[in-house]
Formats: sequence, C-alpha cells, structure tokens
Amino acid sequence: MRKNYTITDGKIVLTDDEPAGQILLFVMPNEAEKRFLIDEMRIDEHTLNSALDPDELSRYETEPDHVVMIYKRPKNYSAKDKLMFRVASTGLFLFKNKLVIIIDEDISLFSIKQFTKVSSLCDVALKLVYGSIYHFLEHLKIINFISEEIEQKINSSFENKYLINLFAIEKSLVYYLYSINANRVLVEKLKLNAMKIGLTSDESEFLDDILVENEQCYKQAEIYSNILVGMVDARASIVNNNLNILMKRLTVITIIFMPLNLLSGVGGMSEFSMMTKHLDWRLSYVLFFVGLVVIAYITWLLIKKIEKSEKR
Repeated sequence: MRKNYTITDGKIVLTDDEPAGQILLFVMPNEAEKRFLIDEMRIDEHTLNSALDPDELSRYETEPDHVVMIYKRPKNYSAKDKLMFRVASTGLFLFKNKLVIIIDEDISLFSIKQFTKVSSLCDVALKLVYGSIYHFLEHLKIINFISEEIEQKINSSFENKYLINLFAIEKSLVYYLYSINANRVLVEKLKLNAMKIGLTSDESEFLDDILVENEQCYKQAEIYSNILVGMVDARASIVNNNLNILMKRLTVITIIFMPLNLLSGVGGMSEFSMMTKHLDWRLSYVLFFVGLVVIAYITWLLIKKIEKSEKR
C-alpha cells in the first residue's frame, strides 16, 4: 500500500497527487510496488528487503543518489503476542527531493507532536528516528505496569503462567535493549556524516538531542531488565515456598488423621463389639469418639511442638 505526503506550512499532509508527493510511504509493498522502488527509484533489492526484516541491524549507507537509514522501532502490541513485545525495522531512503519510507505495518508515523512543525525531508527522517525512541519509552512504561501487576499475582498464586509471562517480558526487554543500542549506532553515524547528508546546524543539534534521549531510553530499559531478572528469580522462589507451605499443611492433616483412620477401622469391626459387650453400645461409641478426639488433639500438640523446636 502506498501513501503520498507533502510538507505544507510545516505540516505533513496526505495528498492524492502522486507526482507532487515529497514523502512516499510504502506499507508492506507488493511486487508491483517493489519493482517501482527497484527500477524507478533505484533502491537496492537487498536493502529493500532488509527494511522489512525484523532481525536486521540498524544501519546507515550511502548510495550515489540517496542515503539509506534503517532503524528499529517497537511493533504495535496485540493480545495474540501473549505479553511478548516485538521490534520491527523501518527503512528511510532520503533523496534530494524525496523521502521514501518502507514499513511492515500500517501505523500512524506522524502522530507525535514533533511533526507539527517540520522544515525539510532531513528533518522528517530525524524525527522519525526520534519517534521510535518515544515509542520505546511508552512501551517501557506499559511493561513496567504489567510486570508489577503480575508480581502481585505471583505472591498468592501457585500457577506457572505468571512466571511464564514474566519470562516473556524479560525476553522482550532484551530485544528492546538490543534495538535501542542499534539505533544509537545509527544516530552516531548520522552525526559523523552530517555535512555529507546536508544537515543544517539545527538538525545537527537535534541529532545531539536524539543521542541523549536514546541513551536515557537505554538506561531505563536496562534498569527494568535488571530489576525483572532479579524479580523472576525471587518470584520463582516464592512460588516454590508457597507450594512447600501447602504441602506441609496437607502433610499435617494427613498425620493427624492417620491414627484416627486406623482406630476407625478397628471400631467398625466385630472386635470392638466383643471388647465392649459388657457396656451399652451408645456409651461405648461415645467413649470411642471421645478417644479419637483426644488422640487427634495430642497428635496436633506433638506436631506444633516439633515445629517450634525446628524454628529454634
């Protein structure tokens, strides 16, 4: 799918006039659109495919008539991902009077406030890279909120699904750290080649701001990742401890009822009637019941005494 945009009064405006489009956005380009990009725009086929590859590294390249920038961004989250936050690649191909954007999903790229005032195609490209940092920060807030909710549920749960959810989030943060660091390398290369690309002084200063924001984003993701790694180990121990407590309680109940079961079995046999034949059956069974209660109480006291001695 192709969309065409123009820069009008500092704003990016969608247009139906293809020749007038300064910004060409291709969302999962079909074969015909790929042929147009390769034959007409002279974009290398391998580089084109790299822009759609989620495992591709962020990178900067120069071609005779355009500059290539591939950066990482977080994918939109969906319920089917099961708390796995994924990353994707986006390709920017900066020509003298055109900017070609290749992306693998239909999202709103120009929604953040920075796009309310743009001055050039270079400015648009830099703000797209900055926008990825903004999206990473938003996703990190969501990840932190979700992980806190899961941790609270683990405290009172014996199920493994919450730990599995934490493992998925932990894996997501590893990918985020990798992607944010890859974007840092891209921005540093852009800074080194600022004059070759034709960046203005304001755009060069904006690159410095992007580097600072990206570093802060990386530090935040790193902190969340380190905390989550420790929390996963701690929560796994809590689940095991909860299970041990439950098994201990079941064992205590079993121990209390074991002698009672034995005596109940005896009481239901003819031997008991033989032993109590000189007593009224109502009295004998009342005494038998009282004896069971006394034995159960004594067993419980012995178990509590053993527990106290173990704590000491």
